[in-house]
Parts: sequence; structure tokens; C-alpha cells
Amino acid sequence: MTIAYWCVLIAGVLPVVATGIAKAGLKGFDNNNPRAWLGKQTGYRARANAAQANSFEAFPFFAAAVIIAHLAHAPQWRIDAIAAGFIVLRLLYLACYLADRATLRTLVWGLAYACIIGLFVVSA
Repeated sequence: MTIAYWCVLIAGVLPVVATGIAKAGLKGFDNNNPRAWLGKQTGYRARANAAQANSFEAFPFFAAAVIIAHLAHAPQWRIDAIAAGFIVLRLLYLACYLADRATLRTLVWGLAYACIIGLFVVSA
């Protein structure tokens, strides 16, 4: 399995990590209605929940880009480097969200999005 495919797995796990951060250590979590409970959270928990939603949104486009790059026989080292860059940026994105650094978070989001576009470009 390539590094890029491992990155797809990591990207698929990132939303669960963000959700875990949102839920961890807080008494009163309602597993019967978790979305409503998470919707009432504030501070870093609300931001972790928002990061979770954004991570789910970014995942399909990233996974498709990695698969397409492989199918197009793009240079493997480039696919791996761009995919790893995406993961690093998405981890930084989560950290920025948790730290309430909105401007930096937006910049990091844009760079991660550029990685996805980059995977399509190297596939051409």
C-alpha cells in the first residue's frame, strides 16, 4: 500500500479524532441524540465539532484525487508527497480550529484544498 493510500486512511480517521475531542471529558453526553448535544456545545468543543464536519466534507474529494492520481499513473513520489502534505495541513487545520485561530485556519484550509487540486494536476 502506498503512502498516499495510508493518507486516505488517516484522512478518514481525522473526523473521528475531532469528534472525540469535542466529546471527551464532558459529563452529560447524550448518546441517544449526539448531534443535538454537540450542537449545544460552545468554545473548543463547538469548534472541534465544526472541524469534524469539515473533515467529513473534505474527505471524498481527497480520496477521489488520490485514487485518480494512482489510476492516471502520476509519479508515485509526487502523489505521496502531496497526500502527506494534505494530512499535515489538515492536522494543522484542526489545531487552528481548536485554538480559535480563524484567519490562520482559513489559510491552512486553502493550502490543503490546493493539495487536492495538485493531485489532479499531477494526474493530467
